[in-house]
Amino acid sequence: MTVLSTLRQSSKPALLTFLNTYATHRPLIQRILTAGFIAHVLAATFRSLSTRSTPSSTSEGKIHQDIKAAGPTKLSRVAVDSLFYQRLSRILRIVIPSLRSKEALLLLMHSSLLIFRTAISLYVATLDGKIVASLVRAQTLPFLLNILRWLLVAIPATWTNSWLSYVQNKLAIAYRTRLTEEVLKQYLGHQQEGPEGKVYYKLSNLDDRVKNPDQMITHDIQKFSNNLAAIYANLAKPVLDVILYNYQLSQNVGAEGLVLLTILVQLSAALLRRLTPSFGTYTSISAQLLGSLRHTHSRLVEFAEEIAFLGGEETEKILVEREYAGLVMHENRVLVRRGGIVKWLWGSFGLVTCAIPVFFKLPGIHNSDLGSRTEGFVTNRRLLLSSSDAFGRVMYSYKDLSELAGYTARVSMLLDTIQDTKKGRFEKALVSSASTEENSKILKGRGKIIESEEIRFENVPIVTPNGDVLVKNLSFFVKPGQHLLIVGPNGCGKSSLFRILGGLWPVYGGVVHKPPADQFILIPQRPYLPIGTLRDQVIYPHNKLDMEERGITDDDLLRIFSTVQMESVVEREGGWDAAREWRDALSGGDKQKIAWARLFYHKPKYAVLDEATSLVPTEVEGMMMDYATELGITLLTVSHRPSLWRYHAMILHYDGLGGYVFTQLDAEKRLALQEEKQALEAKLLEVPKMRARLSELLAATEEHAA
Repeated sequence: MTVLSTLRQSSKPALLTFLNTYATHRPLIQRILTAGFIAHVLAATFRSLSTRSTPSSTSEGKIHQDIKAAGPTKLSRVAVDSLFYQRLSRILRIVIPSLRSKEALLLLMHSSLLIFRTAISLYVATLDGKIVASLVRAQTLPFLLNILRWLLVAIPATWTNSWLSYVQNKLAIAYRTRLTEEVLKQYLGHQQEGPEGKVYYKLSNLDDRVKNPDQMITHDIQKFSNNLAAIYANLAKPVLDVILYNYQLSQNVGAEGLVLLTILVQLSAALLRRLTPSFGTYTSISAQLLGSLRHTHSRLVEFAEEIAFLGGEETEKILVEREYAGLVMHENRVLVRRGGIVKWLWGSFGLVTCAIPVFFKLPGIHNSDLGSRTEGFVTNRRLLLSSSDAFGRVMYSYKDLSELAGYTARVSMLLDTIQDTKKGRFEKALVSSASTEENSKILKGRGKIIESEEIRFENVPIVTPNGDVLVKNLSFFVKPGQHLLIVGPNGCGKSSLFRILGGLWPVYGGVVHKPPADQFILIPQRPYLPIGTLRDQVIYPHNKLDMEERGITDDDLLRIFSTVQMESVVEREGGWDAAREWRDALSGGDKQKIAWARLFYHKPKYAVLDEATSLVPTEVEGMMMDYATELGITLLTVSHRPSLWRYHAMILHYDGLGGYVFTQLDAEKRLALQEEKQALEAKLLEVPKMRARLSELLAATEEHAA
């Protein structure tokens, strides 16, 4: 007992000495702890936004299920990692081109408003404590003055909140405008012929990575821009709030309580991070599933007539419902139950911290009366609640950042695919025959394109985008003024030839001599009719100003219409400025005539006719062919109509097995052979009937003889 008493007596002076020393140096210690807290918040925020632990096996399994349900489109890695920041920095250079740009000025304005709003919140927290303290002290005048200050501070607070929302929306629109303009410039921009041209066509037809470019350019860019505009406030404001609120709190309750609170919050935050799934992957899959649903609806609209005739409503309903059900199932998985830890556990930590000055005498903090203690408690509690809310937003800002990563991946994939397409690099599922040694060698080759007045193919393979080699080496020529007729069974390479001439498909070998693509016009069986006036249908893609610069008037257009026997349509539809949905207002024959009128307006060197007169009377067909010849337009025609043979000098005949014949066309001889063939076929059809009749006659003769 003597030893214990001695230790107790000796420890008291040491403890008192330590407390006195601590009290003496407490201001310095407070500053060190506060500075350490600020450094910890910034470092922890940076670490949490730079790395991410691997999702649990359950979450990972659900993600793989969603990827499988989303379809065959390749889904790139989506996470908040170095790849995400690399993608984001590339897009940021597009949406914020310079520090003097409008977007940079909006960001500066946004930052100033965020700081001002935090300063108002700090003032309101202090004002709360003063109002309650004046109530406890029963001080009428101070209470009324503080209420007046409360009402007055609402003016700048409301103004700040409104302007924050306004500036954030302006930022989102500015980002979207910059990004959309850049994408459309590459996607639809006026480009010279070559590998970099016709991106909008090649993206949809030669590559499988982007299934719904319309959805990505509209919906995904909008979502990315909104998330990017919001992420700055969702990250910068909470981090600023955590630092400023807790700094003020450390001045009120001491940095010791702040250190204890930080330790407890970090332990609970670790649990939250373990429970949070990969939102970036979820967001990317959501966008993909939404695009698939939109695509299903667009197919229903595009093929409504065929579906109506076939009575396919129930089948289409099932398809749409299946796509929607997949989207809803995925969205239900994304819903996260959260809030209990942040609201209740962190709230209890805060109450304990606020109570420290009440139960413990801290050097430098004076709470002499009940009013002072109440004021301090209310102020500190308000600061704690605001700090907890800000810290919770910092925690869950990873979710916002992950969603941004998802949309960043989608936008980046669009930009990357456009760049690859411009460089002639495509990713498309190939047919099985493409893997054979001979075909594989063809697919690895590249041919030459030489600009020329005439068309000449020298040992050029005809290959589809999916690697199907239709013709291994095609050689033919078309001289100006010599119309070429192209015939053969379906899928033999007739349309593929035109796509090579138009610069749409790559050349895998040989040499192609041809004029520039702008010297060609295609007239398909179902011509494209743009949105606009009747005049626009003829002069497309020109506008009225382009037409006037060429010295062409509406009277000239009317003469062209008379050539195709459509002059009555102008008066019937209400003049050249009448606007309709022309694909519904005109018959199939009128649509083909409109396309021929467009040909006569532009007067190119070559015209590609793909069953372009199938719905036009033969007498009108002849007039249009003769007028095209008068204008010096050389025609490359695909048609099964024998009436067109006499207008062509050469014929390219595919056999459908990879072979072909290119020779001069003797229309009269070919027509005579065709007529003789048809006559023989008609006679052969009568042979079974004659044999049956002969058998009847023989049977009747035998019966009569008996």
